[in-house]
Amino acid sequence: MGRLFWKFFLFIWLLQLAGVGGVSLLFWLERQQAEAQWRAQLAASGLPPEARPPFDWARGGPPGPPPGLTGERPPEPAHFSRPPPPEMRHGPRLPLIPLLAALLVSLLSAFGLAWYFAKPIRQLRRAFDAAADGDLAVRIGDGMGGRRDELADLGRDFDRMTERLAALVDGQKKLLHDVSHEMRSPLARLQAAIGLARQQPARMEDSLGRIEREGERMNLLVGELLTLSRLEAGVSGVLEEVEMGELLDDIVEDARFEGAARQVAVDFVAGEMPEIRANGELLHRAIENIVRNALRYSPDGGMVRLEAGCQGSCFRLVVSDHGPGVAEDELAAIFTPFFRGGGQGSGGGYGLGLAIAKRVVAAVNGQIQAKNADTGHGLIVEIELPV
Repeated sequence: MGRLFWKFFLFIWLLQLAGVGGVSLLFWLERQQAEAQWRAQLAASGLPPEARPPFDWARGGPPGPPPGLTGERPPEPAHFSRPPPPEMRHGPRLPLIPLLAALLVSLLSAFGLAWYFAKPIRQLRRAFDAAADGDLAVRIGDGMGGRRDELADLGRDFDRMTERLAALVDGQKKLLHDVSHEMRSPLARLQAAIGLARQQPARMEDSLGRIEREGERMNLLVGELLTLSRLEAGVSGVLEEVEMGELLDDIVEDARFEGAARQVAVDFVAGEMPEIRANGELLHRAIENIVRNALRYSPDGGMVRLEAGCQGSCFRLVVSDHGPGVAEDELAAIFTPFFRGGGQGSGGGYGLGLAIAKRVVAAVNGQIQAKNADTGHGLIVEIELPV
């Protein structure tokens, strides 16, 4: 509080000096104006200089009306001099009592202001030190008491910042744990296939096929992780005008080919197809992930339905399936990395497709949400993109 106290003290003291100086200057100007008017009146009266009375500084004016103007007072002799007032006989005195009072008021005011501002600042400083040391659970909003000023707003902003940082750090830790877990399984299968090839050379072809499949899975996982990390870092690639009709036709064609093995039909209802400014490759991958996710969890002989078209100032795409759906308390979590809900089973994926789709849509200022079908069977994913 020391430096802040002296700054407040100097500021208040300078304000007081400026006030005293301004008032003194005002009084001096008024006295100069009064003396000038008095001398002008004496000059107009026609009296010789030796007969003119002196200006009374104690009264701020003449001792009486100018002689010769009213005829009520004769002019005073030239040798007569009015004595100075008592307070002027020994020269001006230093106003010690007002100065001491001003000094005391300045000290008390500076101390009060410094304490009022320094207390929350000290709390903020301790909180920042704790956050810098890794303690993201620190909060200072409650310690501000009933304050309703900018410092209290700063404390609440700090709490929101630490909450966000804690969520991000927890998410990174969970992501690292999930990545380690997902990498462990294909690596274990690779080691098993290599060991089998060494023990049974006759089955070398089977072992090499297993090694190749596991290598492809690891390559797919690493590719999805790289895409997700780039999107989270804000790197969305080169933006271009994407023709949504052509993009969806390609996705629907691939989905029908993939679903034919399990007799899963793909119905596409197309409306007005605009051009969307986005990264074509990432947008294709995001929508393809959603459609393939719907195919993966649809039963044999089921149907996946796509409805797309312009609605107002946005483009809307709805993908629905007839799968088991998602528990209501898990709907918001299906867009997090490595999430695989209990109602969906394993599905053979890594749980990164919808997470990538959400970040691709967010990169073009769009929105994505999921909900269960009203019939109780199936999941509906809705995407809205600005046109």
